[in-house]
This record gives sequence, C-alpha cells and structure tokens, in this order.
Amino acid sequence: MIERRTFITVLGGGILAAPLATEAQPPPKEPRVGYLSIGSASDPRRAAIYDAFRQGLHDLGYIEKRNITIETRFAEGDYARLPSLATELVRQKVEVIAAYSTPAARAALDATKSIPVVMSGVVDPVAAGLVVGLGRPGGNVTGLSLMAPEVIGKQMELLKELMPRVSRIAVLWNPANPSGAAQLQEAEVAGRTLKVQLQPLEARNADELDRALAAATRARVDAMIVVVDGMFIDNRTRLTHLADKAHLPAVYGLREHVEVGGLMFYGASPVDQSRRSATLVDKILKGAKPGDLPVEQPTAFELVINLKTAKAFGLTIPQSLLVRADEIIQ
Repeated sequence: MIERRTFITVLGGGILAAPLATEAQPPPKEPRVGYLSIGSASDPRRAAIYDAFRQGLHDLGYIEKRNITIETRFAEGDYARLPSLATELVRQKVEVIAAYSTPAARAALDATKSIPVVMSGVVDPVAAGLVVGLGRPGGNVTGLSLMAPEVIGKQMELLKELMPRVSRIAVLWNPANPSGAAQLQEAEVAGRTLKVQLQPLEARNADELDRALAAATRARVDAMIVVVDGMFIDNRTRLTHLADKAHLPAVYGLREHVEVGGLMFYGASPVDQSRRSATLVDKILKGAKPGDLPVEQPTAFELVINLKTAKAFGLTIPQSLLVRADEIIQ
C-alpha cells in the first residue's frame, strides 16, 4: 500500500510513541473508562482506531496506569457477544463507556441508562434510537455521527469524475436499517443536483444481495453506491465479489469494502472520530452531562482507491483522483 497522507499516518500508526501533551491537566481523580468495539484487537485497522482513542486521552493529560484505567472489550466481529461485554463494563463500574459502531453503542445503552456512553462510528444515531436529537441528545448517550449531508453527493461526484459518461447509478440500501431511508433520501437529492438517474436496490439480508445485484444488471446501471450498513459489512467479501461479477464499479461508505476488493471508499475517517471521542469522554469526566453535549458531525474524510480492482474493470484512475487519495491499494 502507498502511504496515506501524513495526518492519517500519524493518527493510524505509531501514535503511542509520539510525545504526549503535558500542558493539559487531568482531573485529580483517577477514572475508569470502558471501551467497547465490535472489532478485533488483533485487526490492525481496529487497533489503529482504538489507539487513536488512547492518543486522544493522552493528549488531554491522561496516562494509563498512572491517572486513568481503560477497560477494553472487543467482540471479535461477533455481534452476539456485545450485550454480555457491555454488561461486564457496567459491572466494572466504569464512569464512561466509549462505544465504537452502532451495535456497540446499542449494546451499551441497553446495558445501562445511567453510565454515560460516548459513541463513534455511528451512521445515524437518531434513526438508531440512541439519541432523541443531535443538538440535545438527552439521556446518557452522546458522541459522533458518521452522517454528513455532503457524503453521498461527493461519492456521486467521484463516480462521475472516474466515469464521465455515467448517467445511471444504483444505490444499494437496506430497508430494515433505520438509517437506510435517510441515506437513500440523501442520494435522491444528490442525484437530482447532479442530473443522475438513480436505481434503488433493496437488500434486507445476505440472501437478497444476489437478487439486488441481478436487478442492477437488468437495469443496465453504470455504477453503484453502497450505503453504510452493518449487514453489508458482515457480507463485504460476498458483496464485492458480486459487484465484480456484475462488472459494476462501486463506491462504498465504509473502507472495509475496499480492503476486500471494492473499488473506492469515501467517507468519514473512523480514526479521527475515535480520537475526537476522547474529548467528549474528558468533558464527561469533568462533570458534563452527555445529554447536554451535542452529537458532533464528521470533519475529516478519507478517499481510498483499490487500483487492482480499477484495472480489473478496465478503468484508468484520473490523476486528479490519485493525488487526492489518502490511500491507494495496489
């Protein structure tokens, strides 16, 4: 892989060796913080996301085994383990739970209505029932949302830049996911603005993926956008294989798709989100109520291109895209 831009590299790798901030003064009490993730501690990408959270705390003056304890729980990709892991953190009497991903945040909220939960990597926290509103979340959950109004529009722009003659784009979404409708609506708005005809494709489970991609072939779409959805991530290898088989270039809302052969990813940086979540944890440890802290929108975005997949599609990536990519997979 070609190195990402410097700021991504600093966040994603080797961060614990970086000088730690000394100006910020942590509160005198030594807190215990929980960290809950759907991922695996041995997965380098998930490790980078967790390390960004730790670095965020370090930059605020928190040093592990000196003035803070972090209780970590990784579900190793097994969604069924999340409820019991969240309950373990509650029994550890942590003061805050940092939860990465919608399922992890949901499990934490189900496990406790009193311990503050700081979420990150969540697509649409309102639709998921985690908060009542972004401005004033209410309850015991706050954090960061992956949703940004411009994301899907930008994904369409990237497809048009890659394939100037594209006129019909499929949008794969999951009607069973509360955030799916919101993402489809964003796509419809962007499609009208960019004068692109959309072909919605529904898939509620893995068995419906084949049918959805077959419908795309019959509709003779030029390209596809795959919105953020847990079921799509769980079946990412199968999904990218189906897209390749249908010769359907696609841009995905989560980078895991590109790591297994998808063409392009554009979306919020999970590493940046994880680092920023540490700031909200710090505010809560110092007395802020989670229900009063607005849910923050993404501010850093990544573009990842799989060059091998592009070549398989017979596509030449324009230099304008290559120079903007944060990472290129050879």
